[in-house]
Amino acid sequence: MKLALQHRYTNESFSGLSLENLISMNGHLPPLSALRAFEATARLNSFGRAAAELNVTPAAISHQIHALEEDLGVRLFHRLNRTIELTASARVLLPGLSDAFAGIHASVRRLRAHNDTGTLTVTASPSIAAKWLVLRLHRFQERHPEIDVRISANDDVVDLTRGDFDIAIRYGTGRYPGLAVELLMQNEVFPACSPRLLEAGPPLRTPEDLAHHALIHDQAVDRDPLAPTWAMWLKAAGVTTVPASAGLTFSVGYMALDAAIAGHGVALAYSTIASGDLAAGRLVRLFSLALPDLFAYYIVTAPGALERPKVRAFRDWLRQEADA
Repeated sequence: MKLALQHRYTNESFSGLSLENLISMNGHLPPLSALRAFEATARLNSFGRAAAELNVTPAAISHQIHALEEDLGVRLFHRLNRTIELTASARVLLPGLSDAFAGIHASVRRLRAHNDTGTLTVTASPSIAAKWLVLRLHRFQERHPEIDVRISANDDVVDLTRGDFDIAIRYGTGRYPGLAVELLMQNEVFPACSPRLLEAGPPLRTPEDLAHHALIHDQAVDRDPLAPTWAMWLKAAGVTTVPASAGLTFSVGYMALDAAIAGHGVALAYSTIASGDLAAGRLVRLFSLALPDLFAYYIVTAPGALERPKVRAFRDWLRQEADA
């Protein structure tokens, strides 16, 4: 009977079978070690690479896969000269297993992050990290010396559910499905320059005087077409005599502010990012006109993350700093 069943299941005629169908053929779940050996081999398309990833010998991988084929009553690989090829059965089995093992890895990462009470990992854009967070972080460390904070300054939107990061400060619309989101700070945008530039001249009494100075840009509009630009501000100010695209351009906002602080021209400053430099007198705001920023900064966490004391403590501190 087993021979007949094996012949029936190796004829490559069951491409529509699900993982559950394959498991139910023998009425039980095959050994996890065999499924893991198959998933690694199929994903890497190599017995040797799978053995290296799982820290076993190629012979052990081959033995596990042979046992799995016997258990399921199907052939999973065509063993060719120096290569292997997935059968139709293997292509049915692989996606479900890959998802399952990815879920296991994610759960383990989340558990380790949950139990790691001494380290807090934070992801934030370079500008908010450099110009706002770093200037205030010593106050959190004084309040919570038992928590080591690690900051990743990057514009990449990371998957917080993977457990690699505890909390994010994101600049955007606030629509992050499946995550916990709280408004942190809103922006307005206005021209700013170094006080030394005002002293050296030419004067900057009216918006038309910008024609005599270099405009400093950042590339926020490349990431967000709705980001405020010099063209928008000049139009709102009723100025038509100043070239809106001329001047210096930097990839990130804090570099544009640093160029303005150095006296290289006038930057279009975001209130949150420029707050420290304005308070310290390194920058001065020009004119009264400001544009609203449709984006804002948000505190973002994975579901349940705020139940952990270190994450909740950092969230509470962020909100206190923003309110202040």
